[in-house]
Amino acid sequence: MQSLHQDIEQAARRAFVDLELEADFGRITISNRPDLCDFQCNGALAAAKSAKLNPRALAEQLLAKLTLPFAEVDIAGPGFLNIKISDDYLAKKANTSAADNRLSVSISSNPEKVFIDYGGPNVAKPMHVGHLRSSIIGEAIKRIFRFMGDDITGDIHMGDWGTQMGMLICAIREEQPDLPYFDSEFTGSYPDNSPVTMDDLQRLYPHFSARTKEDEALAEAARQATYELQQGHTGYRALWQHFIDLSIADMKSQFDILDVHFDQWFGESRYQDKLNGLVKELIDRGIAKQDAGAYIIPVQQADDKMEIPPLMLCKSDGGFLYSTTDLATITERVNDFGARRILYVVDARQSLHFTQVFRAAEIAGYKAEYEHLGFGTMNGPDGKPFKTRAGGVMRLADLIADLRSEAHKRVSEAGLGKDLSENELVDIAEKVAMATLKFADLQHDRTQNYQFDLDKFMRFEGKTGPYILYAGVRIRSIIRKAEEAGLSASTILCQAPQERELLLKLLQINEVYWRAYDSRMPSLLCEYMYDVSQLFSKFYQSCHVVTESDKQKAESRLSICQLTLAVLKQTAELVGIQIPERM
Repeated sequence: MQSLHQDIEQAARRAFVDLELEADFGRITISNRPDLCDFQCNGALAAAKSAKLNPRALAEQLLAKLTLPFAEVDIAGPGFLNIKISDDYLAKKANTSAADNRLSVSISSNPEKVFIDYGGPNVAKPMHVGHLRSSIIGEAIKRIFRFMGDDITGDIHMGDWGTQMGMLICAIREEQPDLPYFDSEFTGSYPDNSPVTMDDLQRLYPHFSARTKEDEALAEAARQATYELQQGHTGYRALWQHFIDLSIADMKSQFDILDVHFDQWFGESRYQDKLNGLVKELIDRGIAKQDAGAYIIPVQQADDKMEIPPLMLCKSDGGFLYSTTDLATITERVNDFGARRILYVVDARQSLHFTQVFRAAEIAGYKAEYEHLGFGTMNGPDGKPFKTRAGGVMRLADLIADLRSEAHKRVSEAGLGKDLSENELVDIAEKVAMATLKFADLQHDRTQNYQFDLDKFMRFEGKTGPYILYAGVRIRSIIRKAEEAGLSASTILCQAPQERELLLKLLQINEVYWRAYDSRMPSLLCEYMYDVSQLFSKFYQSCHVVTESDKQKAESRLSICQLTLAVLKQTAELVGIQIPERM
């Protein structure tokens, strides 16, 4: 099943080949002058230059070869081919799309085993707004890849191994010294239930961490506890497992609200027992080089325009680094899980680190494609990093609570949900809150910083998540009223200019999805949903459904409504937004 764009491009490519020219000259673009045509082919100019021909004359030859019985084609300017699709063919393609559960979006003919690393919160620490972009962007990219046919695994890659664990152990030992975890003579089974709560961990860590900056003895005690934990101290390991269990439960509760889900809940600790063997192997193979007692992997390349420092594999004191753990993680993903592509959705400021890690992995022969999908920062309306009113880092739970409260208020003020129960109203407010947050983030180029303005992004008009929800809910309402009036969806017709404009946009879905997939840019899906919503509004103002006296037209328009809703719903689901049944 081919998209409308593919139908045209296939014919254009064939025409160039018939003239013994490269098929790629037949690339088709959406017209930037929709008043003149729907699509353009500008390849005659480039092909003429390559073949030393007159572009206008070449365009005329192409026109003679071009087989497009469903379109009008004419030549403009020095050799542009302008293509206007017939109304009947637009309607035919729309009906085909409406009958397909993928809405005519093609699936990869060469699917890959892909891993995507995103989220990355730390155990025993509260999640904050700094975790949002990785989680929201990573989830959207994972959904896009899965929809397009790849076998993709999402891994949270938690920070669960380091000095903060030693600090927590020491802090708990100060408050509850009689616990069996600290008794060197204890030989029984440790308690199944944790002696502390997640709130305790989030209280203890910052307080103890601040004290270590003023008290070297405390800092040394934390380092010693960390060392003993890593060496296998049974009591500390049991206590540490409580930290993990509490933290994962807390993370899952917040990620569930965000509709963000991981296939693997692995942490850095998973790879600690593999690090010695990994370093030894790389030394034995001559890949790791000794440098001032440390071991490094040189990654500088001849054509680099800047210095790329070597990857530090092992410090002179024998200590390992994040880079060591990252390489060990790659070996498991590639060798054990069969990954052929690994995506890292991590702050753009980590680009040098990933350049070093990826190059080291390639030098070591870990066969996969590696991509760092960097992103900018989420800032407040003042352009500075998003903070609480008091100036501190905002906890994710507090931001979610603020969003829910504001969404409930906005929905009520807008007079929406008047006939709904309080439970339904709460559910709608939840969807509005998440649409606000996600659309605000994902509508922007992920590589850029953006300003999160709650007042601006929670409006029901403009380029916002709530606007997309409202458009979807309005379509649902029209469909319900049409069905209550006895109308049934029927064959789509293309008779009015507003129908034509909307159908052309709906039929771009395949190309939009593939561009979002190829560029790893969910922003393209947000832009598409906004365009569809606006064009539907124009369509509905001029093309009535329920009050249309011509039943054939009314039922065709009902089908257009259903197709539009299906496009919005499917696209919204890919970026993690849910459209309510009613509002």
